[in-house]
Amino acid sequence: MTGPVRSAPPLPDYDAEAEEYDASRGGAPRAGAAAEAVLRLLPAGTGTLLDLGCGTGIVTARLARPGLRVLGADASRGMAVRARHRGVPVALADAARLPLGPASVDAVCAVWLLHLLRERGQARAVVAEAARVLRPGGVLVTTVDKDSAHDVGSDIDSVFAAHLTPTPADASGEVEAHAVRAGLRPAGEALFTGHGQGRTPRGAAAALLAGRYASRIVPRGITARELAARLELLPGQDVPRAEPTYRLRSFVRV
Repeated sequence: MTGPVRSAPPLPDYDAEAEEYDASRGGAPRAGAAAEAVLRLLPAGTGTLLDLGCGTGIVTARLARPGLRVLGADASRGMAVRARHRGVPVALADAARLPLGPASVDAVCAVWLLHLLRERGQARAVVAEAARVLRPGGVLVTTVDKDSAHDVGSDIDSVFAAHLTPTPADASGEVEAHAVRAGLRPAGEALFTGHGQGRTPRGAAAALLAGRYASRIVPRGITARELAARLELLPGQDVPRAEPTYRLRSFVRV
């Protein structure tokens, strides 16, 4: 019998993490794979793309093809500054309250964003806002089931198994329901590899304590420190387990 649910660590401070964010999240290889997958889901002739939660712009800057104009939006000033240094035009904005008029862009993407929206109604609000700014026939492309992609059958997964969030904000079925309510219909999907994201026990323990798993892990009956200690007992502390495969889904504005 498990004890009471204890609070998970807070989400990271993205202003503080901006400088080292890319290196800690797979860098250019993972960003390139994500951008390529997003582009596969954009219809031919897409002229404008808004990247929600663009972060440092490492993915945004790679969303390039002839005739496509890309904009970014992020709520973190530190992240937005990094993106602007990459040449990405960025608006400092909440993804649920965008400084854009209705039907003003051809496409919106949200890569590794929805899983972070833990408060009730946040993910639905962001999907609805994306639908608002999309032109008829425009597409929303978003990652789904992000955290569960890291469950690759490893010993790390076994340690975490009893402490998983039961209802992640980016669960595919939930995201589809939000999209349908907002006037979008399912259109397609794509997979890509999370290069450099195979977890190590030592890295997973550090990430847990830093709040990087706050959207996925809620320690039950123990503290985050005690859960991290279990990871520290695993063999091969610095040996990466299998890399995750991430999933994108697209939805068309009807």
